[in-house]
Amino acid sequence: MTHIWTMYGEDYTINLKSIQNRVSWLDVMIRDYLECALWAEIDGESGNAYTEDHDIEDFAPCAIEQAIKDCEEFSNHFHDCIMQLHQQCKYNQGQAGHDLWLTRCGHGAGFWDRGLHETGEKMTTKAESMGNRDLYKGDDGKLYITKG
Repeated sequence: MTHIWTMYGEDYTINLKSIQNRVSWLDVMIRDYLECALWAEIDGESGNAYTEDHDIEDFAPCAIEQAIKDCEEFSNHFHDCIMQLHQQCKYNQGQAGHDLWLTRCGHGAGFWDRGLHETGEKMTTKAESMGNRDLYKGDDGKLYITKG
């Protein structure tokens, strides 16, 4: 599914399927960050996890852009650490995306409980400093990410 929108007079296109299928390092982190948001957050209307009625294609383009910014910011600080952890214990960028959402949103799990020691503590501090995020469904049925 392709979304086209205009921002600041420019047209933007994003193929949401490509987020699920692309294989770049950051794309995997972004995909798992968004999938974790769906899994971890509760839809206020239905009372169920968003995964019950939604998938990654239901995110509004601006929510995907926010996820990209969030994951890029975190990755800029910890890319090399995550690569080293992958060599040591098979921890990967997908897990980092998942843990970024859980940790920053205070879900009681995340970097600090993975046995990543000092690196996990540093990642936790960074994720918490980035602030909470909330997920909500807009009037258009799309999912949006806001600062919590």
